[in-house]
Amino acid sequence: MQSEAHALDEATRLVPLGEGWHAGATHPAYANMAGPFGGVTAAALLNAVLVDPRRLADPIALTVNFCGPIAEGEFEIETRLQRGGKTTQHWSMELKQKGVVCTTATAVCGARKPVWSHYPVKGPTAPSRDSLTEMRKDGRPEWTRRYSFRFVEGGLDNYPRSDGLVHSARSLAYIQDAPDRPLDFVSLAALSDAFFVRIMHARGTFQPMATVSLTSYFHADADELAAIGAAPLLGEADATIFHNSFADQTCALWTPDGRLVANGVQITWYKE
Repeated sequence: MQSEAHALDEATRLVPLGEGWHAGATHPAYANMAGPFGGVTAAALLNAVLVDPRRLADPIALTVNFCGPIAEGEFEIETRLQRGGKTTQHWSMELKQKGVVCTTATAVCGARKPVWSHYPVKGPTAPSRDSLTEMRKDGRPEWTRRYSFRFVEGGLDNYPRSDGLVHSARSLAYIQDAPDRPLDFVSLAALSDAFFVRIMHARGTFQPMATVSLTSYFHADADELAAIGAAPLLGEADATIFHNSFADQTCALWTPDGRLVANGVQITWYKE
């Protein structure tokens, strides 16, 4: 008997309409406060490149710009191979609804070769995942139920709060698809945006907020991701500035043994 498809695969499934042209649809399992969870949109855009027969190598970078709201329902993704060579390919993507651009993106694919490697950065120290409690999901957007969050520090169990204090924007948590799903570039693209907007951690107030642009860098090839399987990743996120409606946000995703598999940066928007 064939097992039921994972919700992430359903949400990022694309139907080919022609070269560089696919149809998809939003999925209720990844609904956010307004429109879909940005990570699943990023994953769908990357998937349009992953399934393109012109792709020659694994993705190494993804940038997504959220231009406007995405309504519930069908969308189309147009993908262009802008330029390619033996080592890298440069792609651009547009997600449209009824002919209107909602999201743009670029991706770089790069051929990794077994040459010199060096890992100067070390993963953060954390207790075992089993010693930590699962984040409560009551009152949170539907997409949060698609992930397991076990915070080491900077949790959101007391959010929102009205103490008037500004706390650290840093958080550290084990993050994993729920139910479990073997890691690949689709899930890694989504996981790279599975960090809550930093103003929630720093200020603790509930207000309009959203990611405007995100960039994720991937530091493993497909075989390396497959070897990780469905193991949880240790996610670290922080911010360095909140200024007049915009804030930055950095993130990193580590394997349980301290291997960095992805990191990135975002610019986010907030409103009083």
